[in-house]
Amino acid sequence: MKNLRLKSARAAKDLSQDDLAKICGVSRQTISAVEKGDYNPTINLCIAICKALDRTLDELFWE
Repeated sequence: MKNLRLKSARAAKDLSQDDLAKICGVSRQTISAVEKGDYNPTINLCIAICKALDRTLDELFWE
């Protein structure tokens, strides 16, 4: 399932996938896969993404 909330939050911060990937210490392809729903990120990556985007886990990863 695509993670449109993550993509929207990233765009709202005016960050590219590459920008977010560098902040979180992963590859751009990892961020792309998370947004597409092709990769289930670790809790540590979820937390890093949330911190980078100033969002909560609930807002980005739980329905």
